[in-house]
Amino acid sequence: MPDIPSVFGANFGIARSPIGFAKVAGLALALLMLSACDRASQTPETINLNIYQKWQLQPGDKIAGFPVVSGLGDVSIELNGKSVYAPFEGQAQKDQRNCLIFSSADVPAYLFRLCGISNPRLGDSNQGDSLGSGAVLHFATLRKQPDGTWAIVEPSKPMIERILTKS
Repeated sequence: MPDIPSVFGANFGIARSPIGFAKVAGLALALLMLSACDRASQTPETINLNIYQKWQLQPGDKIAGFPVVSGLGDVSIELNGKSVYAPFEGQAQKDQRNCLIFSSADVPAYLFRLCGISNPRLGDSNQGDSLGSGAVLHFATLRKQPDGTWAIVEPSKPMIERILTKS
């Protein structure tokens, strides 16, 4: 990471002295802390996923006024009002079709799509935190492709178990 003087350029005179540098570094640290607090309090933006497969029906579409809540590649599980949980430390966002998208640095090539969740908990989550509840979970696993799109792949039973149980 570059030092403060190189970030502000060679002509930033106050940063040349040790006292001036300490003032600039303190200001930068204070601004960084303020922006970090501001980001934590904001609701994550809606994520727009570009899915590799182009099926006619997608979650969120409507047929004769009825919403489609899952699509090809989704696994539907009766929750009967029970909760689903974060399988890892990560972040939950809504997608353009109102499904919950869970991402984690622990599995960076994968996203998990959870449709049918009521009152979803958006933002950062620790492993085992409730992401919401619902009558029926429509679950899909997506894997990142080399071209940046996402492909729906078969989910593993252990992954679904992590989402269904507080671990």
